[in-house]
Amino acid sequence: MPCSSALRASAATPKPASRSLSMVGTPTYTAGMKATEQWLFTPGTGATPPVLAGREREQEVLNGCLARMAGGRSPPHDVVLVGPRGNGKTALLNWFEGACRKVRVNVARPAPSRVRTERALFDALLPATGLGRLLPATWGVTGVGKAEWVASPPSAQALVERLIARCRRKPVAVLLDEAHTLDVEVGQVLLNASQDVRAAAPFLLVLAGTPGLLAHLGKMNASFWDRLGSGLLGIGRLSNTAAREALVEPLAAHGASIDAGALDAVVAHSQCYAYFIQLWGEGLWNRRLATGETRLTAAHAAAARPPVEARVTEYYQRRYRELEAGGLLPAALAVAPLFQAGPDATATDRDVDAALAAAGLDASGRLAARDALDRLGYIWCPPGQLPPVVWSAGIPSLTQYVLDQAAPAAYRRDSGKSGTV
Repeated sequence: MPCSSALRASAATPKPASRSLSMVGTPTYTAGMKATEQWLFTPGTGATPPVLAGREREQEVLNGCLARMAGGRSPPHDVVLVGPRGNGKTALLNWFEGACRKVRVNVARPAPSRVRTERALFDALLPATGLGRLLPATWGVTGVGKAEWVASPPSAQALVERLIARCRRKPVAVLLDEAHTLDVEVGQVLLNASQDVRAAAPFLLVLAGTPGLLAHLGKMNASFWDRLGSGLLGIGRLSNTAAREALVEPLAAHGASIDAGALDAVVAHSQCYAYFIQLWGEGLWNRRLATGETRLTAAHAAAARPPVEARVTEYYQRRYRELEAGGLLPAALAVAPLFQAGPDATATDRDVDAALAAAGLDASGRLAARDALDRLGYIWCPPGQLPPVVWSAGIPSLTQYVLDQAAPAAYRRDSGKSGTV
């Protein structure tokens, strides 16, 4: 269930954490505390959070793929994680990388910015056998001098054959973040290679990107990539329960608790947006370290709020400038009122189209604006919905920020309704 504005109180003393924790950091505050406890929450780094709450379905799909590979078989499909920024796609990839290594499945993490050519892709997926690593840069013949060696570019078939050979020795998972920025020609080679390699050896390709990823993949003219079934996973905001778990369980694992009222207000302010939840976790944990108190109250949350709000506002400002730079502010303003009924408000295709028409856009302009807002994650349409398909706000409170910055006074409302601490 999505995060609801109707918040339930939870017990002031949470139950012990049941999930494994992953924490990094160096000593900064408390003498005698373990280094890994100093920075319990690390928002914005892409690191796996201390508790990966609310992603059970995604973990189940990925673990199913991993079990098949560990058993010497390929999963029946690639996996695509798609959703607005800040919802934890990178964190999920990092969690899965760790899960792969525990069962000795090899992992490759090529970055789209570093695989702009087929040669770069070849070397990223076959680092031990890339031709450029085996051959000298120059060679000489007595009496003739030196000449530079130029290897022939690898063929797609050579990539498939050598990748099959590698996977037969040990299964391989390729995890590609920011896949919406992948070069189209390189992506076509990768997607087609995935299909061929999976048919012959244990192999998995996992792609993660913003809502424009599916349209971007559609440009690659690759075989079978869109027959994902359960491998297509929409990564949106957490449920109310999961948002609470993401805060309560790490604190409980380190001997701290948070009062029910303070937790209610924090979750309401975050609107169950994963990045904001981690910001609040960092703020609350810093208060626990600074005060030495193990019971966090509304007073602690109030003290943590200014730095949290400063980073939230900075985040909004960047998103607002993106809308400005793309000429999308009129469209963003037009659709924003559709999502002001609450954090779980939705709108149909017809609602969105009517709002954009009222802003003066013609049919082609409305489609282009809607798709552009979708690519930015300002609004998005989670995949796998049964009719009627609806749109959601990527970050509900961002739509209010846009209205507050640029909309007519008639669109303004009391921003305190989003939750106070």
